[in-house]
Amino acid sequence: MNQKINLDDTVFSITEKYPQVISYLVKKGFAPLANPVMRKLMGSKISLKKALVSKGLDAGICEAELNSLIETETLTDRADSSLKKLNTDPFAHLKNGSRCIKIQGVLPCPVRIPLLEAFEELYASYTESHADEIKKAGYSFSYDLRSANLGLDWLAAAFEDTDRVPDLMLSTGFDLFFDKKRMAPYTGKDMFYCPVPRMNADFCSECVDLRDPDNVYAVIGVVPAVMVVNTAALNGRPMPKRWADLFTEEFENALALPFKDLDLFNALLLNVYKLFGDEGIQKLAKACGSFLHPAQMVKEKHTYKEGDPAVHIAPYFFSTMIRGNSSLSVVWPEDGAVLAPIFMIAKKETYEQTKVFTDFFLSKETGTVLSQNGFFPSTNPDVDNKLDKDKKFLWIGWDFLKQNDIGELLKKLNADFEKALAAKTEGRAL
Repeated sequence: MNQKINLDDTVFSITEKYPQVISYLVKKGFAPLANPVMRKLMGSKISLKKALVSKGLDAGICEAELNSLIETETLTDRADSSLKKLNTDPFAHLKNGSRCIKIQGVLPCPVRIPLLEAFEELYASYTESHADEIKKAGYSFSYDLRSANLGLDWLAAAFEDTDRVPDLMLSTGFDLFFDKKRMAPYTGKDMFYCPVPRMNADFCSECVDLRDPDNVYAVIGVVPAVMVVNTAALNGRPMPKRWADLFTEEFENALALPFKDLDLFNALLLNVYKLFGDEGIQKLAKACGSFLHPAQMVKEKHTYKEGDPAVHIAPYFFSTMIRGNSSLSVVWPEDGAVLAPIFMIAKKETYEQTKVFTDFFLSKETGTVLSQNGFFPSTNPDVDNKLDKDKKFLWIGWDFLKQNDIGELLKKLNADFEKALAAKTEGRAL
């Protein structure tokens, strides 16, 4: 075995070196480690051996299991890496005078499979029926549409080289397409063009308008964030109705945030900052008592345990999984559900070649899958999102997005949030 962990190293250093260890430790009872902020704050102060002993775990057995896990994961990674080297050539479009038109991006996890199946059916049909035309024009197509939970690093890497930027891209949230440093080489070059001729009335009003006036970004659907209130944990506190209600002293340490859904977390940070300024970020940190994956938030609950969060922030999709006899209650904030849009952009120079696919993602077919199967409201005007008229949305706005460097702003807001959280959690036991 080439790699072995040292139990005397800190939890943080081990999990940084071997990220696959995190899920193992979470299952062993170290739930806070699943949140990168808490992992850094707490894990830097204790060795893995002491942490295991504190939970009454056999350090020897855990060491053997962890080393086995690391060895297995390493072998798998090497195999995957070798396979990618065989099948992936970022400069394939420069060979033989041909051009490879690339379609890449992420899709929301709950709807990726049905959307991918529909896309692949269209892709196969189109490339077959237009084979002669495509060959004569001297280009080909490729696609890579991954699950959103895998992150955006692989897609962001494409922006490091102008030759590798895909011709059509999809991304949830604000992290990728609104980072001015990443997008700087393409700003002002009139490079992207993705118009939306018609917009669903749910997203075309005085309160919210998702139509990009510059026709650069298209929004195919949204991930709304709502409150899931554990009524058994309110303990006399009033039911929150608006976002500001969570920032009172009554709800300090009573809020659970989605640590793994970074798109949604960052959308929440941006909207809180826009509405309440720097003070809002400080209050959000004070309200934060834990971090949970959305799926953990809505698991069946019949009893209340001391320390259970009173309020969870979760995607609307997960809130629909709550059973009728649960103590959990969904609150769509009166001032609006926070939106994490699903963006699409396309290169202008190959727009005619990719239009059949941009039309697919903006279609009623795709919108129906998003809205009905995943409860991600669609922007297609022919889709009924079945939303009550009183359900509002918090949209950050095109002016805000284009006038601010969202990449730098998110770094600042995350740092401010982490600092405020650290001040509050200093000394808390792992």
